[in-house]
Amino acid sequence: MTQQREGVPSQAAPPHPAFAPGTLVVVGLASEARLLPPGVRVLVSGADPTRLARALDSRPEGVERLLSFGLAGGLAPGVARGALLAAEAVVAEGGIFLPDPAWTAEIVARTGALPAVLAGSEALAPDAAAKRALHAATRALAVDMESGVMARAAARHGLPFAVLRAVADRAEESIPRAAALTPEGRPDLPRVLLGLLRRPWELPALIRLGRASAAAHAVLRQAASA
Repeated sequence: MTQQREGVPSQAAPPHPAFAPGTLVVVGLASEARLLPPGVRVLVSGADPTRLARALDSRPEGVERLLSFGLAGGLAPGVARGALLAAEAVVAEGGIFLPDPAWTAEIVARTGALPAVLAGSEALAPDAAAKRALHAATRALAVDMESGVMARAAARHGLPFAVLRAVADRAEESIPRAAALTPEGRPDLPRVLLGLLRRPWELPALIRLGRASAAAHAVLRQAASA
C-alpha cells in the first residue's frame, strides 16, 4: 500500500540524501513508515513479497529511485543489535544486485551506516540454523524480506536503488512463531495471542524481540533525521 507521510519537511538542514524527491521508500512494517520524514512516499509490504512485487510494478508516477528501509535480521556472528547497515550488494533470488554506489555513499556519509552485503529473502529465517545456512550461502551480514524483491523490481524497470537497515535480532536468536503481521504491516494481535495460547513458552522470546525491535527502530529514527 503506497502512502505519503503527512506534514511539512523541516528546512533546518539540507535534504536527507536517502529521501530526495522522486524516492519511493519500501518498508515491511507500518512502524517503520512512521519513522520517515514528512512528505516521503512509502510502500508498506506487510511482509508479503508477492503483493510488494505487484505494487512496485504499478508504482506511482514520478518515482525515480527506490530505497529499502527498516529492520533486518543478523546473519553473521558478531553483528550486534542496532547495527546500521547500507547495502553494497544484495544477494537474492535472481543473483547479486548492486545498489547505486553514489547514492549509497551519500547515505553512508550522512548516517554513519556500515557498508555491507545484505541478503534478500522472501521467506523468514526463523532460527539460528536457518540464519547460519543463509549466511553460508550468501556471506551476507543481515537479511530482510523487502530488499530482494525491490532490487529485482529496480532491475526490471531500470531504477537505481539503495538499502538502509538496522539489525533487530542477532544471528543466534530465533523469531517466535507467535509473531504475526496484518497485511498493513501492523502486529496481528489476535494471531499473536492465539500463538501464545498454543506455545506459551514463546513469551520470553516475543518480549525480547519487541525490545530488540524498539532499539533498532530508535537507530532508524536517528538515521532518518540525521
